[in-house]
Amino acid sequence: MVRGKIEMKRIENTTSRQVTFSKRRNGLLKKAYELSVLCDAEVAVIIFSQKGRVYEFSSSDLQKTVERYQKNTKEVQIDMPHTEQYMEQAKQEIANMVKKIELLEVSQRRLLGQELGSCSIEELQEIDGQLEQSLRSIRARKAQLFNEQIEQLKAKERLLLEENARLYTKSGAKSSTKQTEAIRNFIPSCQTSEVETELFIGLPEMRFG
Repeated sequence: MVRGKIEMKRIENTTSRQVTFSKRRNGLLKKAYELSVLCDAEVAVIIFSQKGRVYEFSSSDLQKTVERYQKNTKEVQIDMPHTEQYMEQAKQEIANMVKKIELLEVSQRRLLGQELGSCSIEELQEIDGQLEQSLRSIRARKAQLFNEQIEQLKAKERLLLEENARLYTKSGAKSSTKQTEAIRNFIPSCQTSEVETELFIGLPEMRFG
């Protein structure tokens, strides 16, 4: 048979309430004993019935357990003021940080040219000085980057010129070699060919070999 869920409220019937108290009390004391044995914990349970009867369980001396509890409670109460003081300091630091963030946001908007209507002449002069200083820093950084890029381009130019000179030298050597070989091949052919250079006056049939 499935046990139904019991509604958590005071049992009105006196007899039923007394029976439930006895069962639950014994079950609670048993669980306390099991907890002390299984987990090697110092456990103490004190129960007062509706009629004022005392039921208790302690894994060790009950008085020592109670004294230990009281001592621990006092230490917690002593530490509470320090904890509260720490919390107050933390809240104050958070509030200060929020104010600083708000001021920084206002300053940033003013540097962008926003919300200037409420600024005095002194504040506008201060903003103008900040902008001038920022521009000088930006221009200096810009000039530095330009110089670095120019140096990099010059280095690339030198490498390209060196490579070009190397390729030109290599190409010139090959062209000279080919011309030399062509001249060497041409000279023997000129020497072995017969070219007639005599001057002859008269008719062709009168020419002697």
